[in-house]
Amino acid sequence: MQNLRNNVTASAVRPYLAALLLGAAMVLGYAPFYVFLIPVVALAGLFKLVLLQSTARQAALVAFCFGLGKFGTGVAWIYVSLHVYGGMSAVLAIVFTAAFCAFLALFVALFGTLAWYVRGVRPAIFIFTLASLWVASEWLRGVLLTGFPWLAVGYSQVADSPLFGYAPIIGVYGISGLVAATAAAVWRPTAGAFSAKLRIVAFWCLVWMGGALLAKVPWTAPFEAPFEVSLLQGNVSQDKKWQEDEAAITLATYLSLLKKSKGKLIVMPETALPMISDELPTNYVTSVASLMKSRQADLIVGIIERARDSHHVRLYNSAINIGISSPQVYRKKHLVPFGEYIPAKPLFGWVLNFLQIPLTDLSPGPAISQPLDLQGTKVGINICFEDAFGEEIITAIPDTTLLVNMSNLAWFGDTNALPQHLQIGQMRAAEAGRYMLSVANTGITAIINERGQILLQAPSRQVFVLSGSVQKFTGTTPYAYFGNMPILLFSMLGVSFSLRQGWKRGRRSMRKGRPGMSSNSGQSRFDLASAPSTATIN
Repeated sequence: MQNLRNNVTASAVRPYLAALLLGAAMVLGYAPFYVFLIPVVALAGLFKLVLLQSTARQAALVAFCFGLGKFGTGVAWIYVSLHVYGGMSAVLAIVFTAAFCAFLALFVALFGTLAWYVRGVRPAIFIFTLASLWVASEWLRGVLLTGFPWLAVGYSQVADSPLFGYAPIIGVYGISGLVAATAAAVWRPTAGAFSAKLRIVAFWCLVWMGGALLAKVPWTAPFEAPFEVSLLQGNVSQDKKWQEDEAAITLATYLSLLKKSKGKLIVMPETALPMISDELPTNYVTSVASLMKSRQADLIVGIIERARDSHHVRLYNSAINIGISSPQVYRKKHLVPFGEYIPAKPLFGWVLNFLQIPLTDLSPGPAISQPLDLQGTKVGINICFEDAFGEEIITAIPDTTLLVNMSNLAWFGDTNALPQHLQIGQMRAAEAGRYMLSVANTGITAIINERGQILLQAPSRQVFVLSGSVQKFTGTTPYAYFGNMPILLFSMLGVSFSLRQGWKRGRRSMRKGRPGMSSNSGQSRFDLASAPSTATIN
């Protein structure tokens, strides 16, 4: 009897453990690993586990475990920013990191709940619905409470995957949908097995070979001659960055890098100069301006800007220019909660008691900003976390001819946050059909072309000047023109269908006198016909 009880317990736990492990394996699909087929396999396993559960609640819990595995391994670097550089105790940092990962996993649980209701529908509708539900969950995670779209499945296809060819057309969420669709296609009809297999193979070939062919299409066009840029990587440690006695060393480091630079356009990272703009030494600004004008060059500087009007004094995370072009400014508009501002401060201001993060009272810049006109180039600036939001980057297209991301990733040490961020920059470049200059304080600093390919890359955690030739581009990709709207419409159809299925199943269950349970009618069309109430991956 005891053995039987142990076997039952193990059988009950097994699907949740399997989901956790599958989610953890997902991280191998992203940088720096780039095994782009793993997310397809992992999602196929998740779909199987979800669909074999006997209730929607169990399906949600299985999906939640998958999300815990994915985000627990994929964004664990949050702990470094909280504990190592934010001053939070190790125990509290673990609790906050775990709570954050659990919050992100709720979106996967929502997917699992809705996906469970579409068991037994026809294969084409099944594939369409699961893909659209997955996209809906990712999009919601990317917008709710200012959004955290990090590790959307589409990013796992950056670099060598044929699906990356779809980036200029449907963006990262569209690619997520294609990954989910090809994973869902594993669950083919049992009737007419041979013809069903042929249809699945044809579907895979159409999707994956189509991406490879689309990657060759020139969606945007180069114009004028290439020109030289220099990207400055100061490698200033976060624990020293805002210390007063270190400020002079940082200023000297960047002045030395400027003198070694040869580009007509030179870019420093986010908050490269660790002081408020109006506190910069006058002689330092004069020296930099004279150097730039003598070379007929322009410098973009990341700095905290203090702006005054008749009523307020505000601080902005800004990019300003020094050189031969007229003074211009870009102010970061998508701020990081708890890092750059405190949301609902009366409720959450207490968090500051556990953190030692400077400048947590910044103001957002305008929602719509114009590119900087430098060296005859329209430079679209985005700062740090902003490049995770593709729909915001494309607002300045087609006016923008070159994209620049300025970051300070020293907050995350030498973790996977750095290559993951660069991978996001590759996606943004391909979506917009523009070169992207990724300039980071400690790395990874790189020049990315309009197809999302890394042309040059600086070594991380080193003081470095990365110089290279870049090309201006004009024109508009389909994604830059339509944005996420087609994908959102696609997702809404799937969500509506799933809710309708859930309502119908609920009514059937009520008529049978079993509230909360769903009919299994229609399961025989899939390999779910003889499924137990819980499942393992065979």
